[in-house]
Amino acid sequence: MGNGDILMLTKEIANAIVQETSIRLDRNINIMDKDGFIIASRDASRLHTVHGGAVEVLTTGNSLTIYPTQASRWEGSIPGINLPILFNKDIIGVIGITGDPDELESVGELVKMTTELMIQQAFITSQLEWKQRTKEMVIEQLLLPNPTYKTIQKGLEMLEINLLPPFMAVTIQLHQLTIQKQELIDKIEQFFGYHHAIAGFSSLNHLFIVVSHMEEQDAVKQMKTLQSFLQKQRTTFTLSYSLPFKELNQFHQAYLDCELALTMTDKENALISFSQFEVKALLHQMNSDLRERFSNRVLHDLNDTHTITLKTFFENDLNIQKTADALFLHRNTLLYRLNAIVDKTGYNPKTFNDSLILQVALWIKELK
Repeated sequence: MGNGDILMLTKEIANAIVQETSIRLDRNINIMDKDGFIIASRDASRLHTVHGGAVEVLTTGNSLTIYPTQASRWEGSIPGINLPILFNKDIIGVIGITGDPDELESVGELVKMTTELMIQQAFITSQLEWKQRTKEMVIEQLLLPNPTYKTIQKGLEMLEINLLPPFMAVTIQLHQLTIQKQELIDKIEQFFGYHHAIAGFSSLNHLFIVVSHMEEQDAVKQMKTLQSFLQKQRTTFTLSYSLPFKELNQFHQAYLDCELALTMTDKENALISFSQFEVKALLHQMNSDLRERFSNRVLHDLNDTHTITLKTFFENDLNIQKTADALFLHRNTLLYRLNAIVDKTGYNPKTFNDSLILQVALWIKELK
């Protein structure tokens, strides 16, 4: 189904209507299409035959009551009532209820209303599905190294969305999802604003958000709102977001940056900016042999205790007391370990230049 207002009365919808209404009424229900053919019925022998009464309803636009003495007037008809099914003021089919017309008079309009509500709901559902498929097609194209911009533009026109800079890319890795996927997508687009975000799944457990025409600080604010919502839902996740950019052809790299950031953290329920990992990303792009040669040369004599000490020292901004507290060590014990690192590597972690060399070597070791 496209994005227009025309709805075809399909066999699937018709069968759902028959099943729902027949059970409640304990009577046979027939659904006829716009040509008068029976497309759904509890009486399988009547399927795909023309219902003369339905043709009459389709022609006149009025309900038709068929009494036992009149059944022969309309081909393929038996006693009952036949009512037009309306959608957006157009007749799209006919519903027939088999039985004594006098007994059915009170339920006919109720069945008609129920039928039209079910059709309306089916249409809304199909429209939502169509829109989401279109959004995911746009996302899929944007993430390609060489997107087809005509396809993207056509999809955006159908969605009545205009993508404007500045842009950002957001990827959410869902470790455990506790709500329906479509509900999550709707919430995301609600938080960012329907004209500022397109959300869709890029893989089974990775959700991608195209952020458009929004400054970074505003986008991050909405990400924090989303983070809070997911935590309340007890959904476990990791969210990464790119640097801002101005051209549609930069979405591919922004997506790769987000995915790379996700591989560099094991934090759950966290917001991760690619900017936090940009230096590591540069190291990741270096020749692996050169990286490992450097890291092995700098760290080769350090055992696990020294490595953990060094990592904790850097995480605490080279602060002796904070590091000692974090490791549950006496200050003098920590100083002893730091001096041992100087002896083994030749680099002093308490000075800027040497600490930088040691930090880069640790980052490379983590990339392996």
